[in-house]
Amino acid sequence: MESAPTALAARGGEAAERGQENYFLAPQPPAMSDPITLNVGGKLYTTSLATLTSFPDSMLGAMFSGKMPTKRDSQGNCFIDRDGKVFRYILNFLRTSHLDLPEDFQEMGLLRREADFYQVQPLIEALQEKEVELSKAEKNAMLNITLKQRVQTVHFTVREAPQIYSLSSSSMEVFNANIFSTSCLFLKLLGSKLFYCSNGNLSSITSHLQDPNHLTLDWVANVEGLPEEEYTKQNLKRLWVVPANKQINSFQVFVEEVLKIALSDGFCIDSSHPHALDFMNNKIIRLIRYR
Repeated sequence: MESAPTALAARGGEAAERGQENYFLAPQPPAMSDPITLNVGGKLYTTSLATLTSFPDSMLGAMFSGKMPTKRDSQGNCFIDRDGKVFRYILNFLRTSHLDLPEDFQEMGLLRREADFYQVQPLIEALQEKEVELSKAEKNAMLNITLKQRVQTVHFTVREAPQIYSLSSSSMEVFNANIFSTSCLFLKLLGSKLFYCSNGNLSSITSHLQDPNHLTLDWVANVEGLPEEEYTKQNLKRLWVVPANKQINSFQVFVEEVLKIALSDGFCIDSSHPHALDFMNNKIIRLIRYR
């Protein structure tokens, strides 16, 4: 008579011949306290299932409770195609239910969009309270704008017929605005209204912020006779204001639109500076806000 181990081994060998996959055990779901590694936009984070599902109604809660499918990277880590840098603040909120940001944090807009994507409602509410707090802290503010304008000649080719081109030139107005404000929130507001037109697309000027308080804009007016593709070819950017969908072809229009935005945010014209002639000539604009 075969012993029990020998019989099991024999049957196991027969099963192996029929197909060993029948004897592979299905992977067990991780325990709530087991570490899980996430790949968020290329940045790795290690946490637990309990942390990721701490807010069941959120997208993360749905993803890691099996209600939504998850993707894997080449190393087997759960992959989320979102911003990896600010995810640390979202993960810390999942751990503690407290919003902890550094004093000089400058990516509130990005963090707000990420929180909205993950649908962590308590975090969204905490961010709203934080923004109100920051807005109140910026009661007094100064806005200073220095404007420069020049005219230069632009050369370009014009297609007159198939395979027939001629060289042409035209005068082009080039504008420069150097903007400084002690209120970084106002510059973000300004950035949400002004857009560059380049390569046929509109892009927010927010990406051109040199630092939270300083913004430099360079753009051109429409050039008579200049084909649309030449703007792209010569890297000539035009400036638009939304939601009015108005192109800014002069400093007068630029000043009018900036004043509308600034006055609606509580600024007023500083009558003591600059000189009235400079203001009328659209060279220097200074506004102040007292609350």
